[in-house]
Amino acid sequence: MNAPFNARAAALRDPFCAFVCDDATAEILRPIAVEHGWAPEKVNKGGLRNAVQTLSVSTSPAILFVDLSESGDPLNDINALAEVCEPGTVVIAAGQVNDVRLYRDLIASGLQDYLLKPFTADQLRDSFVHAQLTISGPRQNEANNDKPHVVAAVLGVRGGVGASTIASSLAWLLGDKAGRSTGLLDLDVHFGTGALSLDLEPGRGLTDAIENPSRIDGLFIERAMVRATEKLAVLSAEAPISQPFLNDGSAFYQLQEELRNAFESTVLDLPRHMLVQHPHLVHDVHVAVVVVEFTLAATRDAIRILSWLKANAPQARVIVVANKIGSGVHEITRKDFESSIERKVDLVVPLDVKAAAQAAKLGQPLAKAASAARLSQPLAQLAQMTTAAVAAEGEADDEEADSSVSLMAKLNLKTLLAKGPRLTKAKA
Repeated sequence: MNAPFNARAAALRDPFCAFVCDDATAEILRPIAVEHGWAPEKVNKGGLRNAVQTLSVSTSPAILFVDLSESGDPLNDINALAEVCEPGTVVIAAGQVNDVRLYRDLIASGLQDYLLKPFTADQLRDSFVHAQLTISGPRQNEANNDKPHVVAAVLGVRGGVGASTIASSLAWLLGDKAGRSTGLLDLDVHFGTGALSLDLEPGRGLTDAIENPSRIDGLFIERAMVRATEKLAVLSAEAPISQPFLNDGSAFYQLQEELRNAFESTVLDLPRHMLVQHPHLVHDVHVAVVVVEFTLAATRDAIRILSWLKANAPQARVIVVANKIGSGVHEITRKDFESSIERKVDLVVPLDVKAAAQAAKLGQPLAKAASAARLSQPLAQLAQMTTAAVAAEGEADDEEADSSVSLMAKLNLKTLLAKGPRLTKAKA
């Protein structure tokens, strides 16, 4: 249950098995099992105790449903079940105890979901859908490890420049257009909009990770990430404003490591204050997307952030994106802005209020909802530049290796030439 996943072993298992305590639960389960193509005979009587006895002598299914209604100590009983379950089994439990602490403890112990009885057929269907998504993803990176992992950090120089909008669009483009399994990590724990912009419930995964960094592993990522599309999953939060998080940043670093193992792309929605508190977050970033606007304050902060990135993330390719740029007069001109930051603006995303409103209404990233070419084109270019940065890095490594080989060959040749006359003289 709470162990590494083995795809080959999972393929040999029964897809589903259930152990229930009453006929009402069995009657709800059997027709839904048939809908999924599972054998209704796999719905057994006996509850959790029968599940432990059966699985101790037989192979665990891919998805296991257990009824905790007759359990006197659900948490200890679930731990006993974990001892007989094989790695990768997704467990869904149901019970009659309505206790938030118990729910959190059960989820922390490795459960996929806990349904409070009586539950509806639709609730059960949703739980099975999430279980199947857990089994099928986000492990695409295991099958497609030929694509080098890319980490892109998106940060706005000022509040309101639209960095989160750019981050969600970039993540969606890397997933659905570039075909990369992508994880979007929204590090604004209290006011993040990563899940909101995709019409998703953020869940407690990110706050749990910050409170308990030792829990972060591959299985935690599978359970905590909320899937937006087949190729995109999100880890975001809406923590209470009254709940401060004081930490050393180790949880964020561990999350980056696990996302690197689980996905082909990682997009960090990185609030600018995080740069001050946790500079290590950009040490392994391939691309730093700096979102700006043409104002005096944005110009000042862009200069400071670009200088900071040069010192703290020299390996990253910096892409400056001017967002929400209208046709009217700005505080400063683009020419003066570029002169002040001493570099060109790479991309300009035009202001399109209608497209932004449509995206919010549909609960979709701007890149998906916007059909106007003038808006979608720079966003598509950003995704291309992001993946190109990793490809260029790989080519640079190859060239460096070739040059080192060539240098060694030259040294060996010089050595042979130096020895040549002596050898000739000796023979003579």
